[in-house]
Amino acid sequence: MSQGLRGRLRRRHVRINRNRNTMKRLFVLLPLLFATLGASAQQVAKSSCVYKTVGADTLRLDRYETAPAADGARRPCLLFVFGGGFVNGSRDDARYVPFFEYYARQGYVVVSIDYRLGLKLARANGPLDAERFAEAFAATLSMATNDLFDATAHVLTQAEAWGIDPERIVTCGSSAGAITVLMGEYALCNAHPATRRLPAGFRYAGVVSFAGAIFDTQERMRWATRPAPMLLFHGDADRNVPYDALYAMGAGFFGSKHIAGELRRMGAPYMFYSAENTDHSMALTPMEENRYEIDAFLE
Repeated sequence: MSQGLRGRLRRRHVRINRNRNTMKRLFVLLPLLFATLGASAQQVAKSSCVYKTVGADTLRLDRYETAPAADGARRPCLLFVFGGGFVNGSRDDARYVPFFEYYARQGYVVVSIDYRLGLKLARANGPLDAERFAEAFAATLSMATNDLFDATAHVLTQAEAWGIDPERIVTCGSSAGAITVLMGEYALCNAHPATRRLPAGFRYAGVVSFAGAIFDTQERMRWATRPAPMLLFHGDADRNVPYDALYAMGAGFFGSKHIAGELRRMGAPYMFYSAENTDHSMALTPMEENRYEIDAFLE
């Protein structure tokens, strides 16, 4: 990423009104239309494989890609984590597939992964009171982040065979998946023991979060190193995942607005799209309505 782009990203904090006027929509959609027309002839192939087995859980990933370039150049990878509150959801949800296929046609290898749904497992073992929920939630985040790192490690071992550039892997997630990819980057910044699942020195090239947050057991965020460039989408009326920050029992759950403030303070590259009067629908709508902004961030 060029220094000029880093400078522009560092200060990018945009508020979006969901009721955009028609002219603005036109200018956003026209570049997408021309890009889509130019790429529409490319066929997207999907393949699946197992990347991890834990007890009775067999975790798979799907790979979406077009034919590799004739010169054999390695492609960037968009590694996606689905949403569902850590109790449901699937890696091949029909609502995500057009997003996957769009970025495959843009030259990415898109990888969508399974991960263990910790809260679903915890609920199966009985009701969750406040104390038990706190324990279950911490375990859930650890479980999901470990699975993300193991999926990443698998992609890295297959990078040559799949034609992926290991230095251009961008994580992307929706809701619970957005929490997972943000927690993964937060763990890398703080050299958490779970990061030993990855090769020494590995870092993601970027993070795209659709209505995500970061959880910490204390009321202040900790950053031992600066994170990868981040693109954050969030509605300011979200009641599912905090937009700003929530504090309870000495812990903090930090939403996109708070994260953006931290990134600005550190001088770290980021873009934050804050949607006014918008609920948790921002976990999904940017995949269809904000591809132009996502393109700009990735490029």
